[in-house]
Amino acid sequence: MNTRPILWHIEISHYNEKARWALDLKGVGHERRALVPGYHMALALTRGRCYTSPILELDGRRIGDSTAIIRALEERYPQPPLYPAEPVERRRALELEDFFDEELGPYIRRLLFHELRSDRAGAARLAAQVSPPPMKRFPRMSAEYFLAGTALRYGAGSAKAAERARRRVLRALDRLEAELGANDYLVGERFTVADLTAASLFYPLVLPAEGPLRPQLPATFARFREPLKGRRGFRWVEEMFRRHRRRAPSAVPAPPAVAAPGS
Repeated sequence: MNTRPILWHIEISHYNEKARWALDLKGVGHERRALVPGYHMALALTRGRCYTSPILELDGRRIGDSTAIIRALEERYPQPPLYPAEPVERRRALELEDFFDEELGPYIRRLLFHELRSDRAGAARLAAQVSPPPMKRFPRMSAEYFLAGTALRYGAGSAKAAERARRRVLRALDRLEAELGANDYLVGERFTVADLTAASLFYPLVLPAEGPLRPQLPATFARFREPLKGRRGFRWVEEMFRRHRRRAPSAVPAPPAVAAPGS
């Protein structure tokens, strides 16, 4: 099938950035359809198989989950490769992808959403950035609905859960630096799925210039972030975006989709 791939995504999401980066790195021409944060149609699009974005329509299939999307892209568009050819290195890269997916991604999301609850004006500004045109007129209402959804789905309403998330983010940063050692990349001598995953999922903390959005952070999250800016792992994320994050001219945005309730 020669149908152009379609990526259903949320612009601000770090897991969605992981999928966008893989598509752009491989130069895959595709269409992007935005989903409203907190209101997406993942369940409907995947017939109940997946309840979060991103979702990639590829060769007649709808694939949910950023890891599964990269696996499908490696099969369909093998160049440039994100999986190392050497079996031991490939296994290591996939292990690190899984670690950052499970031990960083959910916690950095929970922490940021929790801090947004104490900055309603900031949440409204963010909603105005990422909402489709009809909803931009009601950013405060959109923000309140979004915050209620994230509190329920991601545990962002709990101060204790947020504190645990803060510790997990720091632990993931420690792990990143330990795995890097004196090397430029996490596995071998080139950029792999391990580097792409770690850099993408640290995006909300680092906010590199090449990232999808650079929102004004809640004051509490900005204070958490400030002392980390000098750490090697923080600077490494910036460097990965500088070296490897290129926008593909073939990525065509489309009008935002009509969204259904979800998160």
